Amino acid sequence: MKKLAVALVLVLCFTFAASAELTDPVKLIFAAQEVGTGAYSVSAAIQGAMLKGLPAGSTIDLTTNSPGGVGAPVLIQRKRADLIVANAGPSLWSYQQKKADYQFGDCPDVRSIAGGLGHAFANIMFTKAFVEKSGCTTLEEVIAKKVPIKLITKKNGSLGELTAERVIEACGISVKDFMAFATWEKSGTDAIKSGIQDDLYDATIDHIDAGQSTTTEICLTHEMHFVQLAPETLANLNKMGYAPLTMTAGTWNGQTADIQTMGSQQNVIVPASMPDDVAYALTKAICENKDDIASAVASLKWFDPKTAGKHELNGAPLHPGAMKYYQEMGYEFDDFK
Repeated sequence: MKKLAVALVLVLCFTFAASAELTDPVKLIFAAQEVGTGAYSVSAAIQGAMLKGLPAGSTIDLTTNSPGGVGAPVLIQRKRADLIVANAGPSLWSYQQKKADYQFGDCPDVRSIAGGLGHAFANIMFTKAFVEKSGCTTLEEVIAKKVPIKLITKKNGSLGELTAERVIEACGISVKDFMAFATWEKSGTDAIKSGIQDDLYDATIDHIDAGQSTTTEICLTHEMHFVQLAPETLANLNKMGYAPLTMTAGTWNGQTADIQTMGSQQNVIVPASMPDDVAYALTKAICENKDDIASAVASLKWFDPKTAGKHELNGAPLHPGAMKYYQEMGYEFDDFK
């Protein structure tokens, strides 16, 4: 009798698992950026991995209407895509904040399935001339003493510009109060490079990968000071949706020591309405084809399925289908709401 009961339980479990498995082809739209960009390459690599985990006849069409990682949640909220690569911080801000407070806010239907797709970080640099003139080596010191400083960053709406805002706020001051003693120019990368090289500006803040061309050239042609944020500032950035990361010595010319910083890594976001079995299959496919995506795009070598479900790498809440996969595998994940 006991053997019969055990056999029945096993049959029921097998039947449940089989019924939960995705069997019918699915058709999905994956919003990417322009062909030829690094962002498009990342999306294409992930698309290829996902197709390996879907039933025969499934399609994932790549479009080129992504506004980039910052505005990506809006496309999902407006049902203009089923998948898109975003960033953890902006995903969190879009999910949590209202449009009145954040221009890409009011996106309560955004969910993430995998995070940690990259190794980007906040990079803060002063010119050596500014350090010698002001005597300040940290941003917290500049703010505490209200030292006039000329800052240049990328344009409005870029993650570089938003990261600069978050870094300033993490130091315990509003951007408005910062602007009472500082000036802030927002421009393209060529203007940032030439402006720093010509000492028209004292500092720049960006969110970049190691090897980014503009910063590489600045550091090869100009003496820069690499700013270490205080532990409290780093902790505040972590609360804002950034994850800890070390900018190792030698990342840039003239950088002789490790810098502890924070980064908002790329993630894949989907609508909350996506069926659980589809989200599960996509998550599994990304995680179990990590070597393929890493060989396709170098920055994806940092992706680790064991941590891909962590809140600080996803920002927006995990989709239940993704959570199911991480739970089954025994991987770390956060059930954030």
